Amino acid sequence: MDAVHDVVVIGAGCAGMRAAIEAFDAGADVALLSKIHPVRSHSGAAEGGINAALGNASEDDPEKHAFDTVKGSDYLGDQDAIEILCNEAPGDVYQLEQWGAVFSRTADGRIAQRPFGAAGEPRTAYAADITGHVLIHVLYEQVMKRDIPTYEEFFAWKLVVDDERCQGVIAWDLMHGGLHSIGAKTTILATGGAGRLYTGTTNAYACTGDGMALALQSGVALKDMEMMQFHPTTLAPTGVLITEGCRGEGAFLLNKDGERFLVRYAPNAMELASRDVISRAEQTEIDNGRGLDGNVLLDLRHLGAERILDRLHGTRELSMTFAGVDPIYEPIPVRPGAHYHMGGVDTDVWGQTTIDGLYAAGEVACVSVHGANRLGGNALMETITFGKRVGRHAAEWAQSHTTVAVPPSLEVSAEEELRTLLDRTEGERPWQIRDELAETMHENFGVFRREDQMLKQGEIVRALRERYESVMVDDKGDVFNSDLTQALELGYLLELAECMVVSGLARKESRGAHARPHDYPDRDDENFLRHTLVTWEDGAPRLDWKPVTMTKWQPQERTY
Repeated sequence: MDAVHDVVVIGAGCAGMRAAIEAFDAGADVALLSKIHPVRSHSGAAEGGINAALGNASEDDPEKHAFDTVKGSDYLGDQDAIEILCNEAPGDVYQLEQWGAVFSRTADGRIAQRPFGAAGEPRTAYAADITGHVLIHVLYEQVMKRDIPTYEEFFAWKLVVDDERCQGVIAWDLMHGGLHSIGAKTTILATGGAGRLYTGTTNAYACTGDGMALALQSGVALKDMEMMQFHPTTLAPTGVLITEGCRGEGAFLLNKDGERFLVRYAPNAMELASRDVISRAEQTEIDNGRGLDGNVLLDLRHLGAERILDRLHGTRELSMTFAGVDPIYEPIPVRPGAHYHMGGVDTDVWGQTTIDGLYAAGEVACVSVHGANRLGGNALMETITFGKRVGRHAAEWAQSHTTVAVPPSLEVSAEEELRTLLDRTEGERPWQIRDELAETMHENFGVFRREDQMLKQGEIVRALRERYESVMVDDKGDVFNSDLTQALELGYLLELAECMVVSGLARKESRGAHARPHDYPDRDDENFLRHTLVTWEDGAPRLDWKPVTMTKWQPQERTY
C-alpha cells in the first residue's frame, strides 16, 4: 500500500472538491485523486447558473423550488432528496459567495437571478455565463488554502473492496507510469458523467463514466441509466454547449421559416419549457424538414449588443469560434446534444452506496434529485449540496472506524489485467470501437427511442464488447500513456452502454428524457413510477426495480 487516508475522493470537480473541503473541516485526513488537473474538470464548463430560492428576483421559497424540480423530473425524482437539495441550497450559495464567488448582481447589490427552463420563479444565480468556471476556481482556492493533497493525473482503475467494505483505490500514475494502491477508510466517487457515449455531446473528453463503471464492477447498482438528458442548444458538429441562460435572457428558438415553433409544443412556457420537451420539439421540426442543415436557430439579436456583452459574453465567443456566427448580428444554429446523465450510482441522501465505506456525489450519483429530467441550474447545486453532505458523512464514518487493508492479491490481479492489455501486440485499436459506439448510441438511443432500434443497439454493444476483448494498445510506454487510459475508458463506456439499453427496453413508457412516441407515447404511473436498477452479474447486466420516494406531491399531468 503506497499511502493511507481517512477519506479519498476520486474526481476533483465541484462535487469532489466540495466533498474534500467538508471532510477536511470535519477533521479527517483527506486526499483528492483526479485523472486531470482539478480546474480542468468538466464542472468548469457549466455556464448558466446555480439554482437556489434566494427570492432576490421574486417571491420564491424552497418549497416552490422543490415542486418545480419534482414536476421537472416527471415525478421520478425522490422527493426526500429534492426537499433536502432545495432547503439547503440558499445557505450553500451564500457560503460560496463568502468564499469569493463573484456572482452577477442586481442594481441594489444582491445576487442576480435569471429565469431558467421549467422554473416557476427566476431562481438561477449566475456569474455571467461562466458560472461553473467561477465555482471551480473558488473551490480550488479553498482546497489550496487547506493544503489538501491531490494525486493529480492518477487514473482510478479498481476499487479495493475487501471484507465487504471499500478500503481505497488502485490507480495508474499517468505521469510516471505504474499502479499505486491508496488505502482509505471511506472512498467518495465524484467522477462526473458519461456523455462520451454519444458523438454529439457537450461533455469533455474526460467524461467517460469511470466512477459508475467502478461501482458497477464492485457490485453496486446503477439507477435510472436510461435517463440521458439532451440539451436543446448545442453547436454542430462539436457539441459545444450554448447556455440555457440565452433563453433565460429572452432568446427565441426559430425554425427555417423564422417561426417560433414552440408555440405548438409548449404554448405557455415557450423557450422556457423543460429541456426534454424542447429537445423533442426541435428534433421533430428537424425530422419534418423545418430545420436548417439538421439545426434550428437560436435568435439573440433582439436582446441588443449591450446585454449580450454583459451577460452572455462567453456564449458570443463560443459561437464566433465554433460556428463562425456573431449572435449580435445573426442567429446561432443549434441542435439537441447529449448533456447530462440523470442516472448513476444508486445512493441514499448521504451519498452512501450499498457497500460500506463507498459514497458517490454529483453527476456520477443518482440520489435521485433529477428523476427523468434535470432542470437547468440544479446540477451545480447538487454538486455543492450533496458534495458537502457526502464529505461530512464519509469523514464521520472514517473517524469512527480504524483499519484499512489492501490485500496483495487484489494488487497482483489489477497489475496482471493491465499487463495483459499492454503486452498484446495484435488486435484492433480502441478508437474505431469508440467511434462506432458513439455514433450508434446517437442513432439508436437518442432523443427518441424505438423498440427495434434499442434491440439493435443492444446487439451492437455486445458485438463491440466482444471486439474490445482483443483490443490493442499501441503505446507500450509508462509515461503519459493516454493510449492505455483511453482503452480503459472505452471498457467503462461499453459496460455503461449495455446497462442503458437494458434499462431503456424495460421502461415501456415515455417519461422525461426517455421518449418512446411510436410504441409507448404516454407516461404509465401504474407500472413504471419506479427506478430501474442494474447490477453486473456474470459479465452481463441484470435489471431490477426500486420504488420512488414520495413525500408531498402526487403525480399530475406534466405540461408547460
